[in-house]
Amino acid sequence: MNNNKQQTNVILYCRVSTDEQAEKGFSLNYQEESLKRYCERMGYNVVKIYREDHSAKNFKRPQWSQLKAYTKSNKKTVDKVLFTKWDRFSRNVEQALTMLREFDAIGIELNSSEQNLDMTNCDNKMVLAIYLTAGEVERDKISSRSILGTYQAKCEGYYACRA
Repeated sequence: MNNNKQQTNVILYCRVSTDEQAEKGFSLNYQEESLKRYCERMGYNVVKIYREDHSAKNFKRPQWSQLKAYTKSNKKTVDKVLFTKWDRFSRNVEQALTMLREFDAIGIELNSSEQNLDMTNCDNKMVLAIYLTAGEVERDKISSRSILGTYQAKCEGYYACRA
């Protein structure tokens, strides 16, 4: 390995959808450990780790906002933001593409460790569209099932709203 080569500095982003998943689940820990192992294999330097428990339907997420602010003020020292899969990043195609362009404009790559894409290969833009669309469709299905379940509970006489 060339000693003159500058090390790649990365930020890790781990996300689940709910407080309960964050508190009782193992997904955040799995994501973080998986990303750390990936970075070790790739020789990346982890500069910061963000853990989030908000829906990926949009980017109005506290930890994402902090990550974004950090990257803007440290853009010369951050090379990549990594997450395990594209649905951990976003479940909204339009907003995801906008965010990818924003980070690209400041020279920071957004990518997945388990679904890594070389964006210099134009064919991978199609693969990215599939990954992002799959996440959005899954979010739509979950929402639809929740609405139908709430409706059925009300029809059966249950109180299905928050206190």
